[in-house]
Amino acid sequence: MRLPFRVLAFSLVSLAASNAALADPPTAPVPAKPKQIVIISFDSARDISQWKRSRALAQRTGAHFTYFLSCVFLLTPETRAQYTAPGKTAGKSNIGFAASRQEVADRLEQITLAAAEGHDFGSHACGHFDGKDWSKADWLNEFSAFDRIFENAYAINGITPEPKGWRDFARHAVVGFRAPYLSANKALYEALPAAGYLFDASGVSRGPVQPPTSNGITRFSLPQIPEGPKSRPVIAMDYNLYVRHSGGFERPSAAGEFENRTYDAFRAAFNTQYNGKRLPLELGFHFTLMNNGAYWNALERFAGEVCVKPDVECISFRDYVSRLKGGEQTVGG
Repeated sequence: MRLPFRVLAFSLVSLAASNAALADPPTAPVPAKPKQIVIISFDSARDISQWKRSRALAQRTGAHFTYFLSCVFLLTPETRAQYTAPGKTAGKSNIGFAASRQEVADRLEQITLAAAEGHDFGSHACGHFDGKDWSKADWLNEFSAFDRIFENAYAINGITPEPKGWRDFARHAVVGFRAPYLSANKALYEALPAAGYLFDASGVSRGPVQPPTSNGITRFSLPQIPEGPKSRPVIAMDYNLYVRHSGGFERPSAAGEFENRTYDAFRAAFNTQYNGKRLPLELGFHFTLMNNGAYWNALERFAGEVCVKPDVECISFRDYVSRLKGGEQTVGG
């Protein structure tokens, strides 16, 4: 027997309501993960060929780097007396000086080009001395020497013409610091805010961490990451890998093995964060091609794969600090 239309409609409505009551309640939308941040930096930044190579890598991948400059590489043997380290006589440096005025000019050109491309500059002090026993006044003296030599590099070395706006750029370009040998002390952290710095990258942590801010200074740490067949932790910096792999001596015959081990360690550390908490991953390098360039080769492979991902950003320390101060939520953690 056919049901009247009104009875049928009521039955269908009742059935739909019953089914709706049995259905799962709507779930809250899952918050989008922040982008994975990777921070790549270079200490001392001496060789012109490596300036060019790093900038080319950035152009291929969209990365922005931080270059921690050593101011002695803006002085020549003729002008080295412009620098006096705490407790030293004038013209002393643990890492030498630029070979010539032309080399200084070429380095200044690379700094200018890198700045135009969005890269960041930090101070690696001047003469690469271990400041673990320095006082606050010693650190402030070293910072002052860096600032003066950087700002006056063209004039000190008789390089003309000095680019328009150079001095204003030099006065504002450097807001971060990394201590030589990663050797920091209490006096350093008293001196940094007094000198107007915004961040320090001298720390070491057991793994990637969210950098804290204390007394106006955001304190970054190179993480220890698992590496090698036994996954032993090593600081994520090329020199530490060099010592791990070959005791700090060149073994070019094993460069391929060292490159692969380094790449695997970087990629595993990245994957842990990318698939997990997305804490920022920091990697440190020098312009020295240790073990026949194994660590730079690994860096280029790594950056070429991860920096181009749509949910990854390879940014500078200054970029990161700017986002923290701006309250952005794309910095991980």
